[in-house]
Formats: sequence, C-alpha cells, structure tokens
Amino acid sequence: MHHIKAIVTKRNGKKSTSRGFSLSELKEAALTRQDAKKIGIPLDVKRKSKHDENIQTLKAHADQAKAKPIPRETKTETAEKPKKKSKS
Repeated sequence: MHHIKAIVTKRNGKKSTSRGFSLSELKEAALTRQDAKKIGIPLDVKRKSKHDENIQTLKAHADQAKAKPIPRETKTETAEKPKKKSKS
C-alpha cells in the first residue's frame, strides 16, 4: 500500500499535508480507530477540522484495503520454526 496524506488548509488559504486524518473525518468515512490502525491510516487526534477531500480519500483507501486480504500465519508455518536450545 502507498502512504496516504491528509490535506489541510492553512490560514493564508494554501493547502499542505498534515500528520494524519482527524477523528471526525474517520467518523464521516465510517471507519473506527481500530480499522484505521489495521489499514495503516495515520491519525492526528489534535486536528478537529474535516475536509471533504480527505473523507473521499479515506473512503477510497478503505475500499481498496478491504479488497486485499491480509495474509496471516497459519499454525503449520509457526510449527516449522526451529526451537531454541536451552543452556543447561
């Protein structure tokens, strides 16, 4: 996955990137903090503003991430690892 950045508007009207998405933007995109953490979405809990551009980005990224299943280790893969020898 590529890294996504939140866009914020400064006081002078220029747009720049932010540390992460606000909680209100996550709520509008129907995501929870846990979902964001699993997908790899950066959060900025200090931000209170919400921008429609960021909400659309979150929705698109969440749909794309849900389409790709995350590979998990199975029990057989963990059983094949060599055991450490104890020093006695």
